[in-house]
Amino acid sequence: MADQNFTVTLSLDKTLEEVFQAVNNVRGWWSEEIEGATDGLGTEFTYHYEDVHRCKMKITEFVPGKKVVWLVLDNYFNFTEDKTEWKNTRVIFEFSRKDVKTQLRFTHEGLVPEYECFNVCSNAWGSYINGSLRSLIETGKGRPNRKENGERKKAS
Repeated sequence: MADQNFTVTLSLDKTLEEVFQAVNNVRGWWSEEIEGATDGLGTEFTYHYEDVHRCKMKITEFVPGKKVVWLVLDNYFNFTEDKTEWKNTRVIFEFSRKDVKTQLRFTHEGLVPEYECFNVCSNAWGSYINGSLRSLIETGKGRPNRKENGERKKAS
């Protein structure tokens, strides 16, 4: 059976380190509504988007220039009947070199077509990875979700 997990691969004209740094700057490409550290083994952070989506992630693998894995500890969607979707799935970033380019392979392991949220979630991930993260890597500026109140909170 074919792998049905949602996957996107980018080929980039940047170093492994530049791509790795950008991926771990989660506020720079996913959302400014991230609370907690996003760049170290064992750290936990939360994501929040309006009243639509909240999740809590734990970084379970963190190998510079090679791999980062987030485990979804908790998740809430306001648009699914199945409240277990995403829970205990893994978001995986794998880094490698191919010829003169850096390859970034993004996989949401467990985000499969049987999920209620598959179409919405795969479209959103595609936009964040192909759009915002790619832009952050290539230009230094991503397009993350803005803070709801329009203000940036102070980093603690």
